[in-house]
Amino acid sequence: MTCPLCAEPDPALYHRDRVRTYHRCRRCALVFVAPEAWLGPEAERARYDQHQNDPADERYRQFLAQLTVPLLERVRPGTAGLDFGSGPGPALALMLEEAGMQMRVFDPIYAPDQTVWEGRYACIAASEVVEHLHEPTREFDRLFGVLEPGGWLGVMTKWVGEHDDFVTWRYIRDLTHVAFYSPRTLRWIAERWDAPVEFAGANVALFRKR
Repeated sequence: MTCPLCAEPDPALYHRDRVRTYHRCRRCALVFVAPEAWLGPEAERARYDQHQNDPADERYRQFLAQLTVPLLERVRPGTAGLDFGSGPGPALALMLEEAGMQMRVFDPIYAPDQTVWEGRYACIAASEVVEHLHEPTREFDRLFGVLEPGGWLGVMTKWVGEHDDFVTWRYIRDLTHVAFYSPRTLRWIAERWDAPVEFAGANVALFRKR
């Protein structure tokens, strides 16, 4: 077994519950679930269909503002942006458009427009997405590949805390969540893709491509 992010072999056993086993990479500290415990495509789609991503929901907008506000403080209005993993309701893209950004959306299920990878973007937003990625290295390669030099990739995901908290963490009960990141992991990503990271409050990381 190897880490799906950095390919380091021989991860440590981190936790085992009644449903899944979790491993922790000794190099980048990613906590992850092995492929044999992933949901199949149909079960995964059924879970995503339950998500409530209504752009008119003010509470959901406040949640997304944790990511949109710091991004908009760093990116000029009118520039091109990408909402990666937009889900069934691209509320994040709409909020950024309302602030003057020119947004495109991509989601492998709900908006599988492969032409987005032919563009270039000053801003990419990934809210509650990276924890679902089966191949995070491939996806980060694509994201940083279409990000302009000096552009920002904003990632929002709940961070791994202490082990005792992980054991009782509600976040791991969602079986579509297969990869769990900590600030140490995010710093490894920043070094690997040469994109220094800033932490904007809890659970938000902003990478700036050199």
